[in-house]
Amino acid sequence: MAEPHTGKITFLFTDVEGSTSLWERMPKAMSEALSCHDEILRTVIEANSGHVFKTVGDAFHATFSAAPDALEAALEAQRALLNETWDLTGPLRVRMALHTGAAEERDGDYFGPSLNRVARLLSAGHGGQILLSLATREVVRDRLPDESGLRDLGERPLKDLSSPEHVFQITASGLRSEFPPLKTLDIRRNNLPAQPTPLIGRERELDDVLALMRSPDVRLLTFTGPGGTGKTRLGLQAAAELMDEFEDGVFFVALAAIADPTLVAPAIARTLGLTESGNQPLEERLKSYLRDRQTLLVLDNFEHILESAPLLDALLSAASELRGLATSRTALKLYGEHEYLVPPLSLPDPQSILSLESLTQYEAIRLFVDRARAIRPDFSLTEENAPAVVEICARLDGLPLVLELAAARIKLLPPQAMLSRLGDRLKLLTGGARNLPERQRTLRNAIAWSYEMLDEGEKTLFARLAVFSGGSTLEGIEAVCDPQGDLPVEALEGVSSLLDKSLLRQEEGQGAEPRLMMLETIREFASQRLEESGEAEQLRKSHADYCIALAEEAEAGLQGSEQESWLERLDPEHDNMRSALAWAMEQGMTELGLFLAGALRPFWYARGYLDEGRK
Repeated sequence: MAEPHTGKITFLFTDVEGSTSLWERMPKAMSEALSCHDEILRTVIEANSGHVFKTVGDAFHATFSAAPDALEAALEAQRALLNETWDLTGPLRVRMALHTGAAEERDGDYFGPSLNRVARLLSAGHGGQILLSLATREVVRDRLPDESGLRDLGERPLKDLSSPEHVFQITASGLRSEFPPLKTLDIRRNNLPAQPTPLIGRERELDDVLALMRSPDVRLLTFTGPGGTGKTRLGLQAAAELMDEFEDGVFFVALAAIADPTLVAPAIARTLGLTESGNQPLEERLKSYLRDRQTLLVLDNFEHILESAPLLDALLSAASELRGLATSRTALKLYGEHEYLVPPLSLPDPQSILSLESLTQYEAIRLFVDRARAIRPDFSLTEENAPAVVEICARLDGLPLVLELAAARIKLLPPQAMLSRLGDRLKLLTGGARNLPERQRTLRNAIAWSYEMLDEGEKTLFARLAVFSGGSTLEGIEAVCDPQGDLPVEALEGVSSLLDKSLLRQEEGQGAEPRLMMLETIREFASQRLEESGEAEQLRKSHADYCIALAEEAEAGLQGSEQESWLERLDPEHDNMRSALAWAMEQGMTELGLFLAGALRPFWYARGYLDEGRK
C-alpha cells in the first residue's frame, strides 16, 4: 500500500449520491452494496499508486503523487461501478472530484485549503460525474487517457466563498456524459459577497448553526457576541451551506450603514429587487412577495436599529417558508428567536508546552499564522517564535478581527517584539485592511461601536467594571460599583444589558452566583473610560475595601471545617486580591496592604503561594 504523499499532490474525493434514502429503504441491501463499492474503490485507487487516507461513511478520500494516476483511478472506478451487478439497490451513483495542490499531512490525515476546495467541488457534482479543478486540468490536459476529453463547465462560485473555481468534467467512452447543472451558488438566487480568504476553523460552530437552521422550530436565529468575533463571516458561510435548501434564494442585507430604523424595509426590498407599488405600503409589499417563497434573509449588524425588529417579526409571521439569520451584538428580543453566542477561536493554554504540530490545531494560532503569511510569505511558526505567538493570541482573547489586526503588523514587528507592545493594544492594533468597514479597521473602533449604543447609566457601570481583574460576582459588582448608591442604573439591570450587548460574558462560578467577565481587549477600553471619568481612585479604594472584607471573612473559615469551600470561593478572586494589593503598595497605603496580606496568609499557605505572600 502506498505511503502518505507529501508536497504537491492530487486529491480524489468520492461519495454516493442518494445514499441516505437507500439506507432508509433497504438497510440490508445497502450494507452489501456498500461493501462491494468499498472493495472496488480501494482496489482501483491502490492499483494506480493512490493512498486512501480516510473513509467517512460511503465517502473515500485519497491522494496521488501524480494527477494522471488520480484521473485514471477515477475513470476505472466509474467503469467498474457501472459494470458491477447490483442487487436491490440498483447501480450506486458515485460522484468524484479531483484537485491538485499542497496540504499539510499530520498523523496520516491532511489539512489545508486544498481539502476544502476538493470537498466543495465534490458537493457541486452528480452521481456518475467526475469533476476536475483548474489546477488538476492544467496537469492532465496533455496526458488524457484514450477516448476521453475535458468539458469546460466555466468558472463557478463554490460554497467556500473564496475565489470561484474553474470547473471541468472528464468525458470518456462508456460513461455517462450528460448531467444536470452543477449544484453551485449561482443556481439559486443570491447576493452573498465573495470572501477574499477561506474560513479558518469554526467547524463545530458551523455544524451547530446548520443543525439549528434545519430545525423546523427555528425560524429566526441571531448570532450574538462582541465586535470582532466573526459573526458576519460565520453567517455568510452558514448561508452558503444552506443555499440548496432555499428554492427562492438567499439574500444578504447589510444594515451597518443604516441609522434610521424606518429604512430597514426599503433596504430589504432593494436587496430582493422590489420597488414600491402604487399606494401599497412597502411592508405589505414585502409580505406579499415573501408569503409563498422559500427564502433566507441574512440581516447583518442589527444591534443599532433594534426598533425595526417588529418588521422582521411581521415578515416571518406572514411568510411561513421565510427564515431569518441575524448578526447582532445583542439579541433582538423577539418571541421565537433563538440566540447563538459566537465564541472566540480556540486557544491553547499559554502555560502548556505543546509541539508546533499540536499548536496548529488551535483555530486562533492557525488564523494568526495564515494572515501573517499573507503579509510575509516567509513567516512560519517556529520553536523560537511559538511562545510569543501563543501569548499574543491568548492576550487578544482569540478574537478573529483582533488577531487579523495584529497579524497585519508582522511586516514591522516580529512576534516577540509585538508581544512587548501589547500593553497598549488599542494603540498598536490599528490600520486594518482598507476594504473593511471603518468600525473594524482598529480595535478601538470595533469596541467603540458597541460602547456608543449604551445609555449614560450603562456607560458609567461599564467603566467602573474595569476595576475588576478576572471578573466578579453580581454581589461584588454591587459592593464595588455602587457603594454610595449613586450608580445611574440598577446594578442587576445594567449587568443584564451589558451581557445582552456582548460587553460582558457570563461564566459558571463555584458558588450559587455566576461570574461576570470582560474580555481583556474590552476591559482595556473600559479602563480608559474609567480614567477619563475621574472616578478611578475612588473605585480602586472601593475595590480594595471589598477585597479586604472578603479576605477577612474567609480568614477564619480557611482554618476550620469549611476550608475547602472558602478556597473555592477565593480562587476566582485571587487576581482581584493581587490587583488590590498592588494598588495599595503603589499608593503607599501600608496599613490597608497589611490588613489584606494578613487576611490572605492562610489562603496563600493552603494554595502554595508562599513566595508571592512573602514578597
